[in-house]
Amino acid sequence: MAVHPGSVHALYVDAVSDNGARAHRGPQPRHYEIRVRGHLGETIMAAFPGLSAQVRGEDTVLTGMLPDEAALYGVLAEIEALRLELLELRRFPPR
Repeated sequence: MAVHPGSVHALYVDAVSDNGARAHRGPQPRHYEIRVRGHLGETIMAAFPGLSAQVRGEDTVLTGMLPDEAALYGVLAEIEALRLELLELRRFPPR
């Protein structure tokens, strides 16, 4: 099975234990940057706990660590529910 960057399978990491055996660690938290159109007020920002907001021009950029892909989908669902326009989504490599 081929694993493509950005796929669910790419979020899982194999670790080598002290005895040399491979151990499965599960998804690793990743840093995201999510750009939406407009300036978000305090009330709307309350829908995104754990993410910080920065105004850049006419847009707002939400940044922060998300524990897994399910959390990312939760943020995207909230953006849709609030009828915000998603402009850009960036995932940064693990540090």
